[in-house]
Amino acid sequence: MTRFTPVSPIARRTVLLGAAAAATLLAGCAKAADPLAIQVYKTPVCACCGKWIDALASAGLKPRVSVLNDLTSVRATYGVPDALSSCHTARIGGYTIEGHVPPADILRLLRERPKALGLVLPGMPIGSPGMEIAGAPSEPYATLLLLDAKGSTRVFARHG
Repeated sequence: MTRFTPVSPIARRTVLLGAAAAATLLAGCAKAADPLAIQVYKTPVCACCGKWIDALASAGLKPRVSVLNDLTSVRATYGVPDALSSCHTARIGGYTIEGHVPPADILRLLRERPKALGLVLPGMPIGSPGMEIAGAPSEPYATLLLLDAKGSTRVFARHG
């Protein structure tokens, strides 16, 4: 026969407060680890970066923006060679995103999770997200999978 032991009101409150604190902590961790949160690094003078950030948000990504005067150290930290650099750098899901990479390519990268540093779109091709110019035809371009900090790449997606 199981014997019932009454729980004091203080013990009950302690358990309930502990459960509430744990739920709050877990909710905070889930928010911090949001798989669609993308940290964008840009310079204060770049207008096309803002348009790219808008494209990210429209695709369901959640951009957080840091404005820096120089992105050289950010690119070096995340293994983007100068030859593959563009006007902004971002980080999402452990990957680096360099340049006007289409949001659909970023979402595919997150789904497929290839072994790579991230995606790069060198230069600023007309027609890429943030580089749309009214009346100007889009240039064909390729998003590249950055395999290592030496600059090894392979085509990830073709556009145009």
